[in-house]
Formats: sequence, C-alpha cells, structure tokens
Amino acid sequence: MHTQSATTGSAEDGEFYFMSSHRSLKAGGVHARIHTPARGALDLDSAFSREVAEAFARARADGIASPVLMGAIPFDIDQPSELFIPARHAFFDRQERLQAAAQRAGDGGKVVGSRSIPDEQGFKAAVSQAIEQFSHGEIRKAVLSRVLEVDFDRPVSADRVFDAVCAQNPNGYQFQLPLADGGRLVGVSPELLLQKEGARVRTFPLAGSAKRQNDPSADAAASAKLLDSSKDHYEHSLVIDDIQSVLGPYCAELSIPSAPSLLGTRAMWHLGSQIDGVLSDASLPILQLACRLHPTPAICGFPTLASRQLIREIEPFERGVFSGIVGWCDEHGNGEWAVTIRCATVADTRVRLFAGAGIVAASTPESEWAETQAKLGTMLGAFGLSGQEAAA
Repeated sequence: MHTQSATTGSAEDGEFYFMSSHRSLKAGGVHARIHTPARGALDLDSAFSREVAEAFARARADGIASPVLMGAIPFDIDQPSELFIPARHAFFDRQERLQAAAQRAGDGGKVVGSRSIPDEQGFKAAVSQAIEQFSHGEIRKAVLSRVLEVDFDRPVSADRVFDAVCAQNPNGYQFQLPLADGGRLVGVSPELLLQKEGARVRTFPLAGSAKRQNDPSADAAASAKLLDSSKDHYEHSLVIDDIQSVLGPYCAELSIPSAPSLLGTRAMWHLGSQIDGVLSDASLPILQLACRLHPTPAICGFPTLASRQLIREIEPFERGVFSGIVGWCDEHGNGEWAVTIRCATVADTRVRLFAGAGIVAASTPESEWAETQAKLGTMLGAFGLSGQEAAA
C-alpha cells in the first residue's frame, strides 16, 4: 500500500483547483496521498482500487463529508500516481474564480536559462525515425513530444501562473494541483478524456491541429485548411475508432458525430468530436473507464502498445504526469478527467512545459516542430513569455 497521511509542508498548503464548464472544484490541504500506480484501476479488486476505497472510508471517518479524490495519473499508468484526498473541498461557480484571476494575473520574472529536450535537431530526427517505422510495421500514428525547461531568476508563484492561465484561457479545463516532490502542476487542457454522471458519459477527443493567427482572415483560412486536411482527418479518425472500440462494449448507447468539428483555443485550432454515451451499468467507476481509455491515440498513437514502445525508444525523457490525465472523482464513481496537456510543472525557480504532435505517414519534421512551438504558446503566455524569450 502506498497511501500516505499528509504532513505539513508548502506543497500541501494553499488552494487547489480543477475547473470546467461542467463542475468546478476548489480544495485545500491534503488528507491522504495515493502513489500506487493506476494500472490496478482496471480491476475493482486490485490493490489500487482497494486503496482508493479505504482512503475514502478513512476520510469519512475523520469527518470529511462526501470526500473526493483529485490529482493526476501519469502517461504511463505503471508509474506512481499523483492522487490525493483533500482535507476540504467545495464545488463552486467557475466564473467567480475567472473574474478574480483576471484582476490578479501576472508574475514577471527574468529568464536566466532554457533548454528543449530534445532540441530542434533531435526532435526532427525523431519524427523522421517514426515516419520510417511506419513503413516497416503496424504503427500508423505516434505522438512525439518534448519538454521545455525554463529557469527564472527568482522563485515562480504557481498561484500567479494559475491566475494568468485562467485569465488568458477562460474555457477548457483549468487545474492547479500539488505534486509529491513539492512542486505544482498548473495548466489548462482543451481535451476531455471522460466525464461521468450516473449512467451518462462524455468524451471530447482532439486530434489534428493548426496554429491560430493574429489576423482574422488568416485565422479563418487556417481553420478552413485544417477542416479540409485529409492528413488531420485521418489522424482524428484513428482516435475516434479507438475510443469507440473501448467504450462501445460498456454502453447501451453511444453517439459519435459523422465528422469532427472545429474547437478553438487561444493558441490553436483543433479537430474535435463530442461523443456521448449511456452506460449499461451505471455503477462502473469513472476511474476504471478512464484508465481503459488512457492513453488514447491522441497522446500516444495507434496501435497503443506498439506506439508506446516506439515512444520509449525515441523520446529521451520520462513524461511523468505530462500527457497523463488530471481531474477528480467521488465515491460513487462520478467525476471528470481531462488529458494533461497545455501544462507546466512549477518547482522553485524552474518550470517544465510540455508539447507533443501526432506523427502520421504524411507528417514532415518541420511542420511537427512548428506544431509543438505553437502548443507551447499557451503556457508560455501564462509566464508572460514568447517562444523567442523562452529560448533566449
């Protein structure tokens, strides 16, 4: 068992959030942490599932009414989880927090160093290597990513970064959560992995992207080009087919759009498909379903096992919580989990940002590098930086 009682410390002080248009959760303090890998979430009789149930029971016994589980599950669910039961929590109106954030946003700080892992040459070489693999095996898509580390001249305030994230990105799934190493995970994901309320479930996968443009006519042209892109539609179809194959057996009803629609964020256009379903068994917990869906081809590739192995061989770092899932659930198996993209970890003077791109046979190294640059723009903006400033 890896559950730990909370100890007093800066990482566990302050306020934590997961906010969406569906429900928004504010929490404080850490009653207990769960580090056990979430692989066991697939089995209701596993050590992980028993541990979660026991943590809920202890929270109730200690006087926490209707406890919730919050946090993040890594990209690799065999790695330790970053889950916790907060000491106190409440659901609230997201608009109140967004308005307050707009008044407080801004952090400043001078960049004293930065590095991309891998660098531009290394990332482009990895894209070429992946494309070469497609012609020799079963892999049809692989999502390759990179980390941008930025060092500042003074400690970075995660609270201020979160304010800026909310002020600049009022839509999507905003989160600020404590990590076991003392840092914070901060971000705003555009992508819903799974929402569950009773028997009703919803997912909104994104695959296929284009950078937003400052000029309105150029921006409209970029969105139209994406909507007409056979490469991006193919990439999107791989994700939809995979989600249908996973969720279908558990649903009495499953509604999938015939074609994706456009979803716009501050930095990007995406192809997205809202999928709604009704479970055959309403008691099925969201964590079990979420861990069956995760990782989707949107952040891993297709087929999953082969693309994950290729990622292990090519990427020169461990993703950790990046491109995992982030959210919350209650004792009744309801909740909401988003894909952990457009995010950063904040630890003292260092922040780590993450971006990935879906590689298919029609990809080019130059365009995929440009896509990661564009995706980094969301979190760079929260630090008051441009891509050029972060690379200085």
